[in-house]
Amino acid sequence: MKTSVLSLDGKELKKIDLPNQFSEEIRADLIKRAVLNLQTNRRVAYGAKERAGKRASATISKRRKNYKTSYGHGISRVPRKILTRRGTRFYWVGAVAPGTVGGRKAHPPKPEKSWEQKINNKERKKAIRSAMSATMVPELVKKRNHILPKIYPLIMENKIEDVDKTSKIKIILNNIDLKKELTRVSIKKIRAGKGKTRTKTFKLKKGPLVIVSKDCKLSKSAKNILGVDVCLVKNLNAELLAPGANPGRLTIWSEAAIERIAKEKLFV
Repeated sequence: MKTSVLSLDGKELKKIDLPNQFSEEIRADLIKRAVLNLQTNRRVAYGAKERAGKRASATISKRRKNYKTSYGHGISRVPRKILTRRGTRFYWVGAVAPGTVGGRKAHPPKPEKSWEQKINNKERKKAIRSAMSATMVPELVKKRNHILPKIYPLIMENKIEDVDKTSKIKIILNNIDLKKELTRVSIKKIRAGKGKTRTKTFKLKKGPLVIVSKDCKLSKSAKNILGVDVCLVKNLNAELLAPGANPGRLTIWSEAAIERIAKEKLFV
């Protein structure tokens, strides 16, 4: 499969052959498995406090002649705590049991539970190759609501890795006809519900993913553009290429990143 390499001005320089990794069959099921594997392994263990709902003293004797007994009062055998007392007369309210106010939960989340999902190494690599192939299919990229430029796929000359200013990278993205895409991802929506009080106030859209061959100036200069991610080619994973397990993210490759995939046989 031959693809055009574009200059920073958006003009076609030459054509190159894509490595075999880009001709992988697109397997949405494998991509989903790989994405879920990454997401579940990031989950932090959580659970109820060990003594939550059980800190009240709610022991009542059921025997006839004991002090502080519920015998003969015509009440159910729910554990109760004392609110007030007058001599040997007590005013109880239910406590500790799951059906009572302030009682423990019946089946609380346990911190020892493991959320981890496993995936075979070959499956993981196949999922990445499959997601890479999907980034080259315009129909799948459009399904993710990306606004495509006239020329797609996008492979840029190596000079893009040396761009050190955010204003310059914005001009380059406009040159390759991504102005409408950047406008689309710049729109933020306020999250509904309590989620907005938990450091996730805004719902953000996923925009272009820029893949480079090495640590470079572009990693910092493109960081400030909303929706744009920059990733080293060796650190690629299924979630970056297919956020939400939906294959076909709009991706910009540097020519050096493509060469490195072929030379080092990455993800094979």
